[in-house]
Amino acid sequence: MTQVTDQVTDHGGGVRSIRVPIPDNPLGHTLVYVVDTDRGAVLIDTGWDDPASWDTLAEGLTACGTSVAEVHGVVITHHHPDHHGLSGKVREASGAWLAMHAADASIVRRTRENRPERWFAYMTAKLTAAGAPEEHVAPLRGARSSTFPGFSPALPDREIVPGELLELPGRRLRAIWTPGHTPGHVCLHLEEAHPAQLPGNGRLFSGDHLLPEITPHIGLYEDPDDATVTDPLGDYLDSLERVGRLAPAEVLPAHQHAFADAPSRVGELLTHHEDRLTGLLTLLSAPLTPWQLAERMEWNRPWDQIPYGSRNIAVSEAEAHVRRLVKLGRAEAVTGSDPVTYVAV
Repeated sequence: MTQVTDQVTDHGGGVRSIRVPIPDNPLGHTLVYVVDTDRGAVLIDTGWDDPASWDTLAEGLTACGTSVAEVHGVVITHHHPDHHGLSGKVREASGAWLAMHAADASIVRRTRENRPERWFAYMTAKLTAAGAPEEHVAPLRGARSSTFPGFSPALPDREIVPGELLELPGRRLRAIWTPGHTPGHVCLHLEEAHPAQLPGNGRLFSGDHLLPEITPHIGLYEDPDDATVTDPLGDYLDSLERVGRLAPAEVLPAHQHAFADAPSRVGELLTHHEDRLTGLLTLLSAPLTPWQLAERMEWNRPWDQIPYGSRNIAVSEAEAHVRRLVKLGRAEAVTGSDPVTYVAV
C-alpha cells in the first residue's frame, strides 16, 4: 500500500482509493475505489454530490493516471448518497454505465417518482406508530418539498446479479448480496491473488457492510407501498456470516481504512449484536414502544444530545432489533397496545 497523495492510496494490483469528503459528517469521507480494467477505470462508489467532493474525485482520478471522462463503469455498493451521490455526474461526463442491485435500484426509482410530501406523511405515520411524542412528529406534519431540498439520484442502467462476475474486462470481480444496511447492499469479491501475497481468498470491497471500527447502522427497509414485515438485522447477521466464511486476505471498506482478518471482525460484530439483543430483553421486562426503547438504549452520546434526524435513525434501529427478537420468539407485541409496545417473553 502506497500513499500517492493526501487523498489517493495505491493498494497494488491495479486498485487505488480516493478519499472523497462528506460535507458536515463525522465519517469524514467515502473511499471511492478505482479499479483498472482492460477498457479503463471502473469506480466502486462515487461519493457525496457536493462541489468540493466532485473536485476531489476529479483530482484523485488525475493522480491515478486517468480522468472522469475516461471512466468505463461505476459499481454502486448501495444507494446511500455518500456512495451513489456523484454517479449521475460521472456518467454525464464519461458515458460510463452504472450498476446496482435490483432492490436498491427500486429505492432509487421510488425516490425519483414520489413527491417528498408522500414521504413526510409516511414517516409521520411510522413515528407515531413507534410512540414518538407529538413535538417530534409535528415538524413532519407541516413539511413541504420546499422545506427539505429534493433529491433525485441517478437511475442505474445495469443490474448487479448476486453470484455473477461483473463485466470488468481483464478482472474477476464477483457480486455478493449482503442485505442489512440496505436491502440491496452488495460486497464485491476480487477473485485475484493479493498483490502482497497475503494469505486468504482475494480482496473484498465491503461498502458499509464490514467496517474496521464502526458498527454499520441497521434500520428498517422503508417502502410506503409494501407492508411486509422485514427482518433487516436477521438479513445482516446472515450476510456477515457468509462474508466471514469467505475469509478474504484483505477488506477494502468504504470508510476508515483497509484491514485484514475479516473473520475476527465479523465475530466482533456478531457478538455486539447478540449483546445488544440481550440488553434489550432486560429493558423489555416492562412493555415499551420502539421510541421508549431507543431512549433507553446506549448510543454514542446521551439521548438529549442526539439531533432530530439521528433520533429517527435510532428509533429505526431499535425497531429492527425488536423485530429480530420477535422473530426469534424472545419478545412479542402487547395485544391491543396503541402505539404498539413490546415485552420480553
